[in-house]
Amino acid sequence: MADVEQVQPRKGPSLAIQGAMLLVVTAAAIGMGWMSGGYLKGVDAPPSVPVAPENEGKVAQPAAAQQPGTGPTLVALAPITTNIASPADTWIRMEVSVVYDAPQPPAMAENIQQDLLAFVRTLKTHQIEGASGYQHLKADLDERASIRSQGHVKQVLIRTLLLE
Repeated sequence: MADVEQVQPRKGPSLAIQGAMLLVVTAAAIGMGWMSGGYLKGVDAPPSVPVAPENEGKVAQPAAAQQPGTGPTLVALAPITTNIASPADTWIRMEVSVVYDAPQPPAMAENIQQDLLAFVRTLKTHQIEGASGYQHLKADLDERASIRSQGHVKQVLIRTLLLE
């Protein structure tokens, strides 16, 4: 029979060295986390502004409770449910609100909702995929609503966006 050499398994570093390396790597991770947290928090940032004494204990009123004609107004539009351009069997449901610079007649909200519905019907799935697609959609909705309202709409808030 031929001489059979037995191959000894390679021995790695000892258990003590492995433990020491684990502690060094853990300490480095903790230090980097602490430094990153300090950087992101802004250690040298100015302290927050304290509450003015005359406002202490007061609760801010929502926009609907403000006096008419005094500032921004939030109006919820009717939900938009339709199919999109491509693929045609994909449906979208979107609930949006608009922020007016001042109260506007209800007919304006209906016109904006119809214009947004017509726009949504022209969308394709690849146009609204991902974070950048969402940002482009929101910018397009803001622009269309502002044009339709002669600049009275300051922002379109997307409350719900579902694709099926």
